[in-house]
Amino acid sequence: MMRVLLVLLAVLMAGCATRPPSNPENICAIFEEKDGWFEDWFEDAEAAEDHWKIPIPVMMATMHQESKFQAKAKPKRKRILWIIPWKRPSSAYGYAQVLDETWDVYRKDTGNGGADRDEFDDAIDFVGWYHDRSAKKLGIGRSDANRLYLAYHEGHGGYARGTYQKKKWLLDVAKKVEVRSKTYGTQLAKCRDDLEGPWWWPF
Repeated sequence: MMRVLLVLLAVLMAGCATRPPSNPENICAIFEEKDGWFEDWFEDAEAAEDHWKIPIPVMMATMHQESKFQAKAKPKRKRILWIIPWKRPSSAYGYAQVLDETWDVYRKDTGNGGADRDEFDDAIDFVGWYHDRSAKKLGIGRSDANRLYLAYHEGHGGYARGTYQKKKWLLDVAKKVEVRSKTYGTQLAKCRDDLEGPWWWPF
């Protein structure tokens, strides 16, 4: 009986951990909701910020655009004759919508061989890692959410070739990411001290 209860508890906890935040438009609400025994999104995001020197609002705005914080997000399947489900357009998966081959490069480069795309701490670290590479390789400002997103979407080679310039829809999306990053930044400034505060009351 005890074993069954433990299995059920593990399943319930896993479900809670992968559920998207109820208010993804407010970064303070996100971090307050995702703060518990088994997950602490602010702590994970802050660790990525400290490591890669990419602001939390930029990383979170990128992730919002990619998956709306859905742990197991995948691209929609193509359809044959508008009816029959067919293959997915890419292997993109997880919070950050990372391709298989790109994830392999990240794990090898960071030595984080056990990283999973549907784990928030690994996904946010990936976003920081990729933006850091974009900043170093392409000379993009670390707070420039617009251009960092364009490089994220097109890849470093595509960005260098300017493939985004003829994609008005993508330029519009990148602008949305920039606006959301600024909104997140304004919100985070009001709650960061509380998020960084101790979780226990001193005696």
